[in-house]
Amino acid sequence: MKILVGYKRVVDANVRIQVKPDGSGVVTDGVKLSPNPFDDIALEEALRLRDKGIASEVVVATIAPADAQPHLRNGLAMGANRAIHVVAEQPLAPLAAARTLLKLIEREQPDLVLLGKQAIDDDANQTGQMLATLWGRPQATFASQLTVEGGKATVVREVDAGLETLEVDLPAVVTTDLRLNEPRFIKLPDIMKAKSKPLQTIPLAELGVDAGPAPQVSHYAPPAGRSRGVMVKDAAELVAALKAKGLV
Repeated sequence: MKILVGYKRVVDANVRIQVKPDGSGVVTDGVKLSPNPFDDIALEEALRLRDKGIASEVVVATIAPADAQPHLRNGLAMGANRAIHVVAEQPLAPLAAARTLLKLIEREQPDLVLLGKQAIDDDANQTGQMLATLWGRPQATFASQLTVEGGKATVVREVDAGLETLEVDLPAVVTTDLRLNEPRFIKLPDIMKAKSKPLQTIPLAELGVDAGPAPQVSHYAPPAGRSRGVMVKDAAELVAALKAKGLV
């Protein structure tokens, strides 16, 4: 069984984002870039399936500029068998990313595709669903528990009303939620081993994907500053203050 894991590079979750003075974007110079946290969870789950003997190979893939190879080496150090780097200098819309991943699926023929439910840079939450539709295979999103057995995947997913359990035939696309697992720490020996693991580079044009126009954002702005808090003496004064603001 082969598992393909989408592994996107984003601005580190602990970095305080700063908007450029002209509002044209966010400051990325000198900013730490890290794996998308949900993709780390997807990779961890793939590695756990391999550790259990259910999967035999885990492949990580990213669509990113040419300088993203250290990012993939991180995935290899975490435990992936090999990596695929689709070189794209401009950001892709979710549909273009799904089409690109579909081309990799056609080449690799995985039994399971694991993606983070969303990327923290755009929070689109669209690529996994689009990929399953283009591929014509089942999908299970927001997985908080995953079991693979007998050519089927059983997924417990988080929904507004609580938990929902789905059973899907493989191959399938599963997107991972925050509570699925906690990714492992990478050890120094694994970092050294990652340097010798296979890393394939593929130009986006070679896949024949119509990337379409890059996403165009007209303006960026930081969140509005929070107003100063007000101290109240008791619950009655709190309710009065809320009524004055029209909140109750």
